Amino acid sequence: MKILVAGATGKTGTRLVADLIKNGHSPVALARESSDTSQLPQGTELRAGDLTDLKSDVCEGCDAVIFAAGSGGSTGPDMTDKVDRDGAKRLIDIASSSGVQRFVMLSTVGAETPDPDSELAHYLQAKHEADEHLKASGIPYAILRPVRLTDEDGTGDVRFGDEVDVGATATRDDVAAVLAQAVDDPSWTGAVSLMQSV
Repeated sequence: MKILVAGATGKTGTRLVADLIKNGHSPVALARESSDTSQLPQGTELRAGDLTDLKSDVCEGCDAVIFAAGSGGSTGPDMTDKVDRDGAKRLIDIASSSGVQRFVMLSTVGAETPDPDSELAHYLQAKHEADEHLKASGIPYAILRPVRLTDEDGTGDVRFGDEVDVGATATRDDVAAVLAQAVDDPSWTGAVSLMQSV
């Protein structure tokens, strides 16, 4: 499959692109002009694009989309809205009109019912709105909601759903591997799941 990856140059995204290649797919890295693409596997196809101003042909030729992007912890509410909410929603709409067959969303624990008293309330609400937009889009989807991410090596041993300890952690390696699996595993169709590494 040819898979557009939003957030391909991020800490999770670079791992994801490598996993997709390992699984026999052809990832297309969506990247801004200013993005550092040096960590992507050699030969990765690049496609110019900015989540704050996406062109209508950004999904052209792609069978699936994985959204693994984020505005980052150092940005304010404005960028959270532009990237995590509006950028995601715009990409979903373009994917829908382009005939994309699967959309995999990297979300977060707490996005199901955002806690207004959380210090991450604005971010959680943005992710919630993007997730709900995807559910209503008509595209076959999968939504992964990992607990707090770490840069440690992956274990390959993960828990999903009700078995997840929301105070635990999930390695970016493990998250990337699950996203890569969810893009073509029928059991993930329409699934929304918490995840942790063990």
